[in-house]
Amino acid sequence: MHALDGIRVLDLGTYIAGPYCATVLGEFGAEIIKVERPGTGDHLRRFGTETDCGDTLVWLSEARNKRSVTLDLGDPRGRELLRELITGADVVIENFRPGVMERWDLSYEDIRRLNSRAIMLRVSAYGQSGPLADQPGFARVAHAFAGLSLLAGEPDGTPVTPGSTSLGDYLTGLYGVIGVLLALRAREATGRGQCVDLALFESIFRVLDEIAPAYQQFGFVRERMGADTVNVVPHSHFSTADDRWIAIACSNDEMFARLSTAMGRPELADPDRFGRKASRLAARDEVNALVADWVATLSRDEVLARCRKSEVPAGPLNSIADIFQDAQFAHRGTITRTDSRIGPLSVPDVLPKLSETPGEIRWLGPDLGADTDEVLGALLHRTAEEIAHLRDAGVI
Repeated sequence: MHALDGIRVLDLGTYIAGPYCATVLGEFGAEIIKVERPGTGDHLRRFGTETDCGDTLVWLSEARNKRSVTLDLGDPRGRELLRELITGADVVIENFRPGVMERWDLSYEDIRRLNSRAIMLRVSAYGQSGPLADQPGFARVAHAFAGLSLLAGEPDGTPVTPGSTSLGDYLTGLYGVIGVLLALRAREATGRGQCVDLALFESIFRVLDEIAPAYQQFGFVRERMGADTVNVVPHSHFSTADDRWIAIACSNDEMFARLSTAMGRPELADPDRFGRKASRLAARDEVNALVADWVATLSRDEVLARCRKSEVPAGPLNSIADIFQDAQFAHRGTITRTDSRIGPLSVPDVLPKLSETPGEIRWLGPDLGADTDEVLGALLHRTAEEIAHLRDAGVI
């Protein structure tokens, strides 16, 4: 049994944000019908490292548990087939630019007329309304627009994208999951679906802690601080004697006292030294230098051992090679090995972990159109001859 057994999702999205929401729903039992353009499919198939099967590693991992159906939505016949699928769907996910679905007569109002119980998740760069609504955008642009990118990097250096990741896409996908689940819960009471409107930039902005109230109250504009954190010290990255890196996070006075003990310098935590947060913030460079000098005398493993003995939050800055050798990752099964069209493939496992109705990876990213005939036949009752005619016409 899975938590979302019986829920059918139409994934009309491309790239990451909308489709990632569908991926998570599919891990927990929802039936995901991935609707793609004939011949080319989702652009995600070509985003990332190419493989011998013709699709990228990103596609193989992130299109897990999906059934691929090809429909030309630019063709009225393709849109009519989609409308038929919508009548039996619980969730419709799209991340076209605002206005595209409306031009196809597939707005939320149109969908609601077809299926009043359907939930529509709409993902776009700037949301469905506002002066920028019709503008394109990707995660990198969302990171910049929302205020994250200007905070990342060294104070006198170029602003960077943290980890060169599509963080905004994945965060928005997760907010999409929350929105869909809330809408499904509300539908239990009302019998009606609703529209969930998400903007990439808003997902990033929502996780920037106190940046908004700090500006509103005090006019404080946070700037780039490298590895440091604005409100606490020491809370940074430090280089060890064996040229490795560790992260130390002392978020309160008690933690700093424990770090001082680990350093063999308990006097540093005296009230007239750096025992109070305000004193450490006022002497940020000096405190960081004291910790950096201590860390530089020891190997990474020695520093971590001393921190763990004193219950100081600390950890290594792991590369992916380190992660593949790490005992905690292995114990948790955070990386799993799954069969794919290119053979066994290591991918991130399902999150979150549920004790009674856990999710699972049933298969990795499918070939383009692998399930078209089955879906059109079983769900829309098209005959083999009708399906062949649609294929000859380029509709599927």
